Amino acid sequence: MARMEDAHPGQPPVPPLAIIVSRYHGAITSRLLDGAVDRYRLAGGQPGQLSIVDAPGAFELPVLAAAAARTTLYAGVVALGCIIKGETSHDRVIAEAVTQSLARISIESGKPLGLGVLTVENEGQALARAGGEAGNKGEEAMLAVLDVLAALRVIDAAEHAHNPGLARRTLFRTIASVGAHGAQA
Repeated sequence: MARMEDAHPGQPPVPPLAIIVSRYHGAITSRLLDGAVDRYRLAGGQPGQLSIVDAPGAFELPVLAAAAARTTLYAGVVALGCIIKGETSHDRVIAEAVTQSLARISIESGKPLGLGVLTVENEGQALARAGGEAGNKGEEAMLAVLDVLAALRVIDAAEHAHNPGLARRTLFRTIASVGAHGAQA
């Protein structure tokens, strides 16, 4: 488990973020949500600055993520869901549509969008990636958003200073500090 020392002293306050979470496969997505919220708090985020919006399923994540990204309320968005393979190719169709849409929303809005949507073969794989032996992909999605926000701040500072050399490797290495199976190193 991560510790409060994981917060980054001297860094700007953690900005307001939105988490969009699918209710479908709720036993799994609630664990992803717990990981994302815990990581936000450990980074120094204030609970009142974090919005959590329910989506009926994974397919509805993009429209809600786009709505959150369009506002000036949030600096970034984390999308959490779970798509489990069934007897047909329906899961692949949904997974492709969701991930492509979420990537497009991030690029078009200029805001980071953490992809915490599991695409797995079975419930066991999902549970392993939602706080089990393979880590918590909700936490990792939040880490990605926080790292991209830090990198964007550095790029912005370099631009304002007209000094490209200011933009160096500045990520907190939060993703790199996550062990091979997602457990905190």
